[in-house]
Amino acid sequence: MRSALAYIDAHGAQKLTMRSLGSALGVEAMSLYRHVSGREDLLEAVVAQMLHGLEEDLDSELSETWQGYLQTFAHQVRAVAVAHPHAFPLVATRHPAAPWLRPPLRSLSLVEDFLSTFIRYGFTEDGAVHVYRSFSGFLLGHLLLESVVQGAATSPVDLALDEGDARIPESDAELDLEDFPTVKRLRPALSQDHAKAEFEIGLEALIERIELHVSQ
Repeated sequence: MRSALAYIDAHGAQKLTMRSLGSALGVEAMSLYRHVSGREDLLEAVVAQMLHGLEEDLDSELSETWQGYLQTFAHQVRAVAVAHPHAFPLVATRHPAAPWLRPPLRSLSLVEDFLSTFIRYGFTEDGAVHVYRSFSGFLLGHLLLESVVQGAATSPVDLALDEGDARIPESDAELDLEDFPTVKRLRPALSQDHAKAEFEIGLEALIERIELHVSQ
């Protein structure tokens, strides 16, 4: 999967196919099907490669407070976006691991760690969901824009008609959440769409911050 990620870094996600990757590796495309079922699965593996173990890389000292946790979380995710600007939009535009999750941070292990951590900090479950939605909305929005500035495409990758028998899109909606008990328990709250209200709240906060800056 490192080879697929390196290919996207060099050429962009839209140009990644089983044939193009095989050509870059000097092998027949058919040999790649021994490892993945098609481009859909390949793209899923690329996202998993980017985000794998990120929660383990968070600064333990900063994570002693919730404010510090948000700082180290944001910086770790931004490091991924900066290192892989052409691949990072896949985090938000791929078939979500849970189609009902809003905002769509692709790694359920990250979401599980985020929510359970804030509950341990003493936040209510509703409070933890609110923090997740507000924070991840800001984080993804900013980093997607930063990726675009670096030349990334944010439109979903077009499906190829001859790219194997990948099953990811069909199976995601039935994903087993047993390994993510907090996400499973809070699914109703995580499924709600408050985009309009959250936009207004964020806009008001931004205006207040600008007013404070102007007044100083």
